[in-house]
Order: sequence, then structure tokens, then C-alpha cells
Amino acid sequence: MNSLNKVQIIGNLTANPEVRETPNGQKVATFSVATNRVWKDTAGMKQEQVEFHNIVAWRGIAGIAEQYLSKGKKVYIEGYLQTRSWDDQAGVKKYRTEIVCDSLIMLSGGAAGGDDMGDSGYSSSDSMDSAPAAKSKKAPKIEEEIHIEDIPF
Repeated sequence: MNSLNKVQIIGNLTANPEVRETPNGQKVATFSVATNRVWKDTAGMKQEQVEFHNIVAWRGIAGIAEQYLSKGKKVYIEGYLQTRSWDDQAGVKKYRTEIVCDSLIMLSGGAAGGDDMGDSGYSSSDSMDSAPAAKSKKAPKIEEEIHIEDIPF
């Protein structure tokens, strides 16, 4: 039986995306999205819990993130979980779990000038020049293997 590693979140960016290029020229954007959960406890008091999610977007989606996303924007992110590990300067093993973004939908205004992009959706199979104006089913994509040494951070 196959496994399933799928994540869907709706939340707000906590900061502007950081965009870099790998040594072979691929764009990669990293940003954080906050989601919240609200419920009433047994005493009837409203409770809220906020989670912060690390997001990594590659190629075309990274370009879209760079161009249209900014702190506070509401987004829908779809992707999969990935945990990376590395040794810091002191030799201590560090871990980071992140969502690798396969699809992005902007749920609040997109452009810096205040233009409303509506529900604009982008998937990893879309190019930056031909991104659809609305949500669409994504076409099958050909995955390019990315090695940890290609990640510039």
C-alpha cells in the first residue's frame, strides 16, 4: 500500500518571503505561514492556539511568492512535509520540518500596489509567464531531483 504525505493550510504570512537562487539557477522562496485554531474549553472560555509553518517554494511558485506575497497576506498552501537535518557550527544536529509547496492560492490582494488578485492559484506545473487567473486542476508534473547541497541556506 502507498503512503500519503499531503498538507493543506490556510493562513497569513508572518514576514515577506526570502528568495534565493541555487548554484544551478533555480529560485527558492522560504516563508512562514501562521494558522490558528479556536475552541471553547470545558469552562466555556474561548481558547486559541497559533501554529507557525515553514514553507519552501521552488521555481515558478518561488517567483510568484517573490512578486506577490508579503507579510499579512492570506494564502492557501498545498504540499508535502519534509524534514531536513544538518550540523550547526558547534556540531549539534539540527532539524527543520517544512512544507514543500506544490500549489499556492492567494486569498487576499496580491500586488504591492493594492491590486486585488482575487483567488489566484499557482501550482508547481505552472510557469510564471502563464500562471492561471483562477484555481485549476494541475497537470501531471515531472519532478526534478533536488539535492540538499543545492539549497543555499
